[in-house]
Amino acid sequence: MSLQEEVELLRNIPLFSKIDPSKLKLLAFTSERLAYQDDQILFNQGDSGDAAYIIMNGGAAILIETETGPFEVARLKKGDVVGEIAILCDVPRTATVQAKDSLTTLKVTKDTFFRLVTEFPQIAVEIMRELAARLEHTNAQLRAAHSSK
Repeated sequence: MSLQEEVELLRNIPLFSKIDPSKLKLLAFTSERLAYQDDQILFNQGDSGDAAYIIMNGGAAILIETETGPFEVARLKKGDVVGEIAILCDVPRTATVQAKDSLTTLKVTKDTFFRLVTEFPQIAVEIMRELAARLEHTNAQLRAAHSSK
């Protein structure tokens, strides 16, 4: 994927849609491109958070540890962002992320991510919207699990 293609992908992600293309080009240029094979782990629940990942191609599963083993709570696809909770809240990773299909990501360091949020407050608003949607999804799963008992 070329730098220009990466910029176009970033522009289509709500989190980055209002950012000037030159800034997105800098983000794409300064971020590390990583490729993962099927079932390879990006990071484990409990790890310290040093970066967020933008899904460029492929998909990934979000897994949480339970008494009966890993439980898949969500699937990520092209354009999704993962790993931001640990760097925003300075807490250990809240879940394990495992590649599905051939996964390509842009790894955005903690410093770069914070610079973006500081320079573009609308990113913080989009992050809040995304986290609220995830919380509602989790609550719906919990309600469904509780009502099936």
